[in-house]
Amino acid sequence: MKAAIIAGGLARRLRPITEAIPKVLVEVAGKPIIEWQIGWLKKQGVDTIVILAGYLHEKIIEFLGSGSKYGIKVVYVIEDEPRGTGGALKNAESILKDDIFIAMNGDIITNIPARQLTTKLRDDSNAIGAMALVPLKSPYGIVKMNERGFIKEFMEKPILKEYLINAGVYAMKPEIFKYVPEKGDLEKTTFPQLAEKGLLKGVVYDDVYWRSIDTVKDIEEASKEIRSGLFKDND
Repeated sequence: MKAAIIAGGLARRLRPITEAIPKVLVEVAGKPIIEWQIGWLKKQGVDTIVILAGYLHEKIIEFLGSGSKYGIKVVYVIEDEPRGTGGALKNAESILKDDIFIAMNGDIITNIPARQLTTKLRDDSNAIGAMALVPLKSPYGIVKMNERGFIKEFMEKPILKEYLINAGVYAMKPEIFKYVPEKGDLEKTTFPQLAEKGLLKGVVYDDVYWRSIDTVKDIEEASKEIRSGLFKDND
């Protein structure tokens, strides 16, 4: 099975770190994000990874090479200008159009069992895409009050299970390329179209590790979580 990692962004919120390296090479708990992703994808049955790169792509190629040191094949598709997440995926259509594949954002560290995602998509003839969903973790502490207006409890950044967010991990059938733009973002073009037509499944994972690395604070918090044992294999 193939997987595409969308890794062409400029990662402005992680500067000055990303002035010298692309986001996928930013280290979390002693390893670049992309090493965490490769290890996880291999456990999901992926044997070929397609890196959709742009900004500082030569650094990624230099670091990963052919992928042989990780026991996996790595293919590169380089965009000549920023085209958004949709445009990046569209560039790789000729490589990915032969079967169901996994696609993911290049700033995610997770142990979501993506095999389930591909299985659910393959078993549903009506869907051409499946999106992993995880409960929202509040970025702030929550204050609870009683009926008399007195504060009764403080909750530090709770998981809000009634709200689901896009985990940035997808399973896709080749037919999805009919809805992928030459330029633009999947989140603003492809997914709304698929949802409107009833072609996009959502699969909820509420007992997994999931983290998006967007800021220096995310690096620090994710590193602490991983070292404390929160990140475990969930194959």
